[in-house]
Amino acid sequence: DVFSTEPCTDSPLFTLDQVVATPHLGASTDEAQERAGIAVAVSVRKALAGELVPDAVNVKGGLIHEDVRPALPLVEKLAGVLVGLAGEVPVSIDVLVSGEIAAHDCSILGTSVLRGALTALGAEDVTYVNAPGIASERGLVSNVTTDVVSHGHRNLLTLNAALASGVKISVSGTLMGIRQVQKIVSIDDYDLDLVPTEHLLFMRYTDRPGVIGTVGNALGESSINIAGMQVARSHEGGEALMALTVDSPVPADVVAHLEKITGANLARSVTLGA
Repeated sequence: DVFSTEPCTDSPLFTLDQVVATPHLGASTDEAQERAGIAVAVSVRKALAGELVPDAVNVKGGLIHEDVRPALPLVEKLAGVLVGLAGEVPVSIDVLVSGEIAAHDCSILGTSVLRGALTALGAEDVTYVNAPGIASERGLVSNVTTDVVSHGHRNLLTLNAALASGVKISVSGTLMGIRQVQKIVSIDDYDLDLVPTEHLLFMRYTDRPGVIGTVGNALGESSINIAGMQVARSHEGGEALMALTVDSPVPADVVAHLEKITGANLARSVTLGA
């Protein structure tokens, strides 16, 4: 990164849209050069693994505050759940950041939600660098708004998606306790306390006796083990939401069978990354 004449003021590289010119590294001593080299190597390793490189010049968001960083993987998973529930490419996914972390720059979460959504839609090798471009090609946009006030949780991350049909879907999550345990705390108007594990199943149906047993029997007959189950409802006899964590993916034919035998108006299997 050294030119015969420093600084370089005339180079054909300056004309390329793919090039972002930065100042020359100021590592003059052997120790400084070694540390700079290690820092570059670590950043390259993260980039090749698809991880966030916060000091990359072409990543929107810049330096990430330590209080914001744990929210990145949670937002990706919330986006995966949201896309799974939608069953299609949303037109937009807006992120509302509420609570203490809203005092920091949270703009990187907009890129995080795009990465999670695109990965759930089957896009390959999505990174924090290329996610905005891929999303733009698919007509998907994301915005981040913040509010330092959060009701019920120290921090709350809410994803609001709009579909082309006009339908809107909302998924909220938080990080709980010292260990920052990821939790899904609501889907639309239904309150939950759900760990976003790798394999999930969601169903909307009319609240009535026997549905839980029917679902359990059907999954058991398909050799799918239920790790956890939660049911939330609007009111007795009204619409209910069932959320299950399972130990293996639920095949499409099993999902269709569950939808048929329960009369559910929605049944979705969601698989999240690690």
